Amino acid sequence: MSEPAQQDVTLYQFALCPFCNKVRAGLDLKGMSYRAVEVSPRDKKELPPLPEGAPQKVPVLKVGDDTLSDSTVILEYLAERKTEGFNFQLADETDAKRSAEIEQWVDEAFIQALPTVIYGTVREAAQAARVVATAGQYGPLQGLGVKLGGSIVMHLICKRILKKAGRSDGHAWVSENVDQFEEWLGEKDYVVGEALSIADVAMHGAMCCVRDFPVFEQFMNRPLLRAWFDRVQAVRDEYRPN
Repeated sequence: MSEPAQQDVTLYQFALCPFCNKVRAGLDLKGMSYRAVEVSPRDKKELPPLPEGAPQKVPVLKVGDDTLSDSTVILEYLAERKTEGFNFQLADETDAKRSAEIEQWVDEAFIQALPTVIYGTVREAAQAARVVATAGQYGPLQGLGVKLGGSIVMHLICKRILKKAGRSDGHAWVSENVDQFEEWLGEKDYVVGEALSIADVAMHGAMCCVRDFPVFEQFMNRPLLRAWFDRVQAVRDEYRPN
């Protein structure tokens, strides 16, 4: 298989999609330049033709002739690629299995709670709508509609998520998940051990989704979490193409 770093790479994404941010982290670490295409959440017309049976949702990554969907599948694909970037594929079978388990937890627990701190309050939802409007290629009137109408819709979505999960406080929910991650991390450099793995890539990417929101400052006020985050960020910065 040819080197993906030498091929055209396109990421189809939503700016505030945690799963898309996982993929962005993986691409940076692998040292792969890519073009980001913001997909309209309404009609998703920007998406390329997908493999039969693949859902019409982001993230989608095109690497040459390969088209992949699902953030976990994409990260596994990237981990196996030989590039000049960072190798986050673990050789130890036990560690690799544990990393995959935590990556799954990021998807099923941490990311499920994140929308409640992105859209939880009217102010947060308005900020989210501004981010979406800025990232999308909208005209002036359409952008204004996204900012005004989008914030209301996003806030209602958040309320539904909380109700479905039997929760009333999104920040407390997210905090519980972060407590769990810190417990697993302990005094190790990375969550599985001394080597950065897919689990770290997934958690770091998901956290980056909320950089523009108050909850990120709360994350950074946790010394253990911040030290880990900065450690992963330093590796990401080192290998990200200029």
